[in-house]
Amino acid sequence: MQFSEFVSFFGWMTVVNYAILCLWLAIFGGAKQHLFFLHTRFFRLTEQQFDLIHYCGMGLYKLLIIAFSLTPFLVMNSLF
Repeated sequence: MQFSEFVSFFGWMTVVNYAILCLWLAIFGGAKQHLFFLHTRFFRLTEQQFDLIHYCGMGLYKLLIIAFSLTPFLVMNSLF
């Protein structure tokens, strides 16, 4: 693989991961009660715990996107 292909790979990886994050946020915002009902069938959770788990999960996913796809893309793009 050439260097420009790695830059393109990390760029598209960033776009796809942010799209997944936006989809997660949209589904969580639009169907929160349905998701809560689905999860409480398997786990004993309060609504506050459910919200906390999802918001922390989204925050962690966002940090991982920044660390493992956006930062390499920006560094490689500045070198190219």
